Amino acid sequence: MHQRPRVLGAFGVVLALALALTGCGGPGQGDGTGTGGEPRARSAADRAEPLSGPAPEPELPARVTSADGHRVTVRDARRIVPLSGSLSEIVYSLGLGKRVVARDITATFAQARKLPVVTRAHDVSAESVLSLKPSVVLAETTTGPAEAVDQIREAGIPLVVLGPAQDLGDVGTRIAAVAKALGVDDAGDRLRERTDKRIDAVRDDLPGGDRPRVAFLYLRGSASVYLLGGARSGASSLIEAAGGVDAGEESGIEKDFTAITSEALAKAAPDVILVMSKGLESVDGVDGLLKIPGVAETPAGADRRVAAIDDGILLNYGPRTDEVLKDLSRQIHNGGAK
Repeated sequence: MHQRPRVLGAFGVVLALALALTGCGGPGQGDGTGTGGEPRARSAADRAEPLSGPAPEPELPARVTSADGHRVTVRDARRIVPLSGSLSEIVYSLGLGKRVVARDITATFAQARKLPVVTRAHDVSAESVLSLKPSVVLAETTTGPAEAVDQIREAGIPLVVLGPAQDLGDVGTRIAAVAKALGVDDAGDRLRERTDKRIDAVRDDLPGGDRPRVAFLYLRGSASVYLLGGARSGASSLIEAAGGVDAGEESGIEKDFTAITSEALAKAAPDVILVMSKGLESVDGVDGLLKIPGVAETPAGADRRVAAIDDGILLNYGPRTDEVLKDLSRQIHNGGAK
């Protein structure tokens, strides 16, 4: 019996809540230089960057094994519905954006912004999806409810579920999986190569010296949610790659998140606090963050060292992860927001 998609632990719940309450993200800006042989446009807008050249033509049928165990055959990719912002970004970056007919609320980059929203916080509306007559639907293991996923499949729509991305090693795997499902393996190879080269270029340019202890805090002041990330928060790999040490993991937090307490923060003793931009806004900025019990007493709180990254890109592990690394490295080594 095939398993239905379901939210995977605290990380899935936290991320879903984050996306439900944000609904939009800030700019993900490139540096205009690019690496890997393809030009990168300089823009203040939040934009996905398609591969250069003509859009790829899918070679179908494509037969894949969905992450939930289903064998899926995709015969038509003219109307694509990606049910997460991360998957949408990959589809657009592959050059297939003109085939996308709907979006998740977290697909906030410019090219997708005007599409109808069919998913909010991994809560899909099957009726909305089916009304758009999709030829293929891409979902996450966190997509639900299960009844909605079943309804889409029972309508005869090929639905491919992708596994979660929680570290840098998942970037290329996710790109390849999406490309294979849509019959554009060659474009997937190109995008994977471009992304790898850009990430490598950022890592090669990281400053040496001390590695600051960085605590990832998940904040939603409007919902009174204040959590400290641990080894499985999804941020550890980024923090390490940006030249820091995950303070939550180092302090012994083995799970996704734990409630913020003065004791937990004292043990983590972060030099820098990492937050999502909308989370920082939800507690009224750095001044509000310092009012959360225990924060002001940390080295990071005392020095007002806070790194803020846009909600819609921080944990995507996709084609713009190099931008995340560059921005995160700059902030944790140069002071961050004040």
